[in-house]
Amino acid sequence: MAIDERRGECEAAQWQILDVRDPAIAEKLRGADVVVHLALDLDLETDAAARTAYNVRGTQTVLTAAAAAGVHRVVLCTSAMVYGALPDNELPLSEDAELRATAEATGVGDLLEIERLARRAPRAHPGLNVTVVRPAVLVGGMDTALTRYFESPRLLVVAGSRPAWQFCHVDDLCSALEYAVLEKADGELAVGCDGWLEQEEVEELSGIRRMELPSAVALGAAARLHRIGLTPSPAGDLAYTMYPWVVSGSRLHDAGWRPKHTNEEVLAELLEEVSGRHTVAGRRLGRKDATAAGAAGATVALLGAAAVVRRARKARRRI
Repeated sequence: MAIDERRGECEAAQWQILDVRDPAIAEKLRGADVVVHLALDLDLETDAAARTAYNVRGTQTVLTAAAAAGVHRVVLCTSAMVYGALPDNELPLSEDAELRATAEATGVGDLLEIERLARRAPRAHPGLNVTVVRPAVLVGGMDTALTRYFESPRLLVVAGSRPAWQFCHVDDLCSALEYAVLEKADGELAVGCDGWLEQEEVEELSGIRRMELPSAVALGAAARLHRIGLTPSPAGDLAYTMYPWVVSGSRLHDAGWRPKHTNEEVLAELLEEVSGRHTVAGRRLGRKDATAAGAAGATVALLGAAAVVRRARKARRRI
């Protein structure tokens, strides 16, 4: 059985049309042994307050409804982003690594709250088991700040940073979820391709050259552009392109799971997916915008706009 606000493409599923935040979902879950909750909105264009209300309340409702319906296990999907992207992160991180992310990146505050709900649920509802799956950069029909990074004419690299790229194909995520449903692995499960790619490897494989900026310039411009509404990505998103957050996936590996895709293969698929799209600082440009400004010119224009706004504000303060 599948529950969503609208019917999906899987003809084999028995569809129930319902908002996951509706407490009536408990009746729909009766008789189920396992619930996989995937209703998560990380859309860059969604209003932040509305996104949080959907993500957090939806998860809370599903967990409560599952317990009331006598469901044995709930599988939640968050992201490896909850570990945080930090310069001193180990390569790779174990599942037991501390969750050091902050709420400064798109949707990460929601993910951290969902993780908190997952930890509390078994105490609040004895008999309910909760498994959390944390994928790396998810690829396969996704539109996130991290996939949009590869739509840019130049790959923004912050001077002195140490990026490490690990991807997760949506098919591999599905197979990992299957392991969780069948109880072949439980607890917190990180999932992604084996190993990672250094920034230089990404540039060589993609054929996209870098644009390197000092940290203060890159982060300051990103913050100003987001604050004045020119771009959907907050400055916190940049950290995930600056520092490593690669995961080992050891628990799934110990259970016998293996990814079917490599980082190189998934990057190639991502580049094919985003071909023809033009994004600068997380803001997707229309064909006319990209043609008129030029890709590199658009980058300079956005950074310049932020500088103009900053100078104007300083001038007003002097009056």
